[in-house]
Amino acid sequence: MSRGRFGAYGGQFVPETVMTCLLELEAAYAAARGDAEFERELGELLSKYVGRPTPLYRATRFEAAIGTRARIYLKREDLNHTGAHKINNCVGQALLARRMGKKRLVAETGAGQHGVATATVAALFGMECTVYMGEVDMARQRPNVLRMRLLGATIVPVTSGSRTLKDATNETIRDWVTNVRTTHYIIGSTVGPHPYPTIVRDFQSIIGREARAQIIQVEERLPSDVVACVGGGSNAMGIFSAFIPDAKVRLFGVEAAGSEHGQAATLNTGTPGVLHGAYSYLIQDENGQVGAAHSVAAGLDYPGVGPEHSMLKDSGRVSYERANDADALAAFQTLARSEGILPALEPSHALAFAKRHFGRDADDNTLVIVNLSGRGDKDMDSIAELLP
Repeated sequence: MSRGRFGAYGGQFVPETVMTCLLELEAAYAAARGDAEFERELGELLSKYVGRPTPLYRATRFEAAIGTRARIYLKREDLNHTGAHKINNCVGQALLARRMGKKRLVAETGAGQHGVATATVAALFGMECTVYMGEVDMARQRPNVLRMRLLGATIVPVTSGSRTLKDATNETIRDWVTNVRTTHYIIGSTVGPHPYPTIVRDFQSIIGREARAQIIQVEERLPSDVVACVGGGSNAMGIFSAFIPDAKVRLFGVEAAGSEHGQAATLNTGTPGVLHGAYSYLIQDENGQVGAAHSVAAGLDYPGVGPEHSMLKDSGRVSYERANDADALAAFQTLARSEGILPALEPSHALAFAKRHFGRDADDNTLVIVNLSGRGDKDMDSIAELLP
């Protein structure tokens, strides 16, 4: 991989004014990862503040509910402080922001979990925080909007375009470029220009390192399969990263097939192009205009995907599958009623694929890890409207 590239994908497709910000961030990150004190403080915060390591839990009643002979483990990122994997990256990037002398954080958010995590670390480090969120997402993620405000963040409603994550990202970039001397932009997924896809993957790779060690400890072998939902792709890259070198471990990324209102399965239906500063697969029309995305899960409602996922699709190392809104809601109910765990709607797509793929045909040798990237508290308003 050349600098900032994942095969043909990635890069820095940005105006000259943004390059200064990216070069500063790249230099700060390289210096930080060679600094033992940075690694010590990051490790201590992940342990004592975030609550790592998260458990690897065997969901035996879920197995019985879907009628499988496979052993299915859940990587419980829902048990992190703030309720999702997003906090792993935000803690790391807040440390970088402090290292660069930044006093203000900005972020985009769709499902609200990245916004909550950013507001949380801003409070922890005594920084100002502004979060951009599409009006559509604000309406369906009201609990997280309230949490961000209680944490001291300023929430800016985005009324342009589809009023979802893509448009919130556009507005956040404008803010960052205008205020770059004092502000750091915490991108929440493995998207955007170099070095963001690498930084976010690295900070989320703790998920995969823990899961790998945990499954070997309890099963004395590697899993046969690892499954994660894919929007921008941070939780998936986080867990996949530890297993990519193991050719016998099958990796499945599950995108949102949506409903009659549209879909967000970028890797299944999109074509390569440039979005938010990187060359990757995206949903676009024949003229290269970015298309609309739809998913019942706000965190998957994005028309692009991280460039490393694009490389992994083309290489065949990861199989990218789809689950629709109805199947995700059914999987949500199955896990809730069989295990007493309310998953977020995003990982409910991964659970839906697990139900379908590892059903009655799986054998006793099938050993699966599903990344349960967040909990469903944030989705209660949406679920109340969608389920009878």
